[in-house]
Amino acid sequence: MAKYVTNVRGSLTAFSSYLEGRILNGSMSASKEDEFCTEVNGVRVCVQVYERYSYMGGNRVSLNVTMVEQDGYIQVAAITSGGSQAMFFKINTFGEEAFLDKFKEAIEGYRG
Repeated sequence: MAKYVTNVRGSLTAFSSYLEGRILNGSMSASKEDEFCTEVNGVRVCVQVYERYSYMGGNRVSLNVTMVEQDGYIQVAAITSGGSQAMFFKINTFGEEAFLDKFKEAIEGYRG
């Protein structure tokens, strides 16, 4: 499992749409599995789950993105999972790290 947490400024609606485009266009095998968005007391939250095939690991890995926005300030947390073929411990995390690297590239592209 790999994790990345950062902050950006902007609209949650525009930012989540931007991320979806970058993630799905960044890999032929990437898919958006599901999404949940809500607002509570002026705080907007959106969770998106993506998957893609890891050629290096020969399996699928997932990326869970949680975004929390208030007053144009967005905190973003991305956590990858999967990618190992071992039964009791992880021996191959290349796919997870590569998926997270693509996510980091998308964040840097958003910041411009």
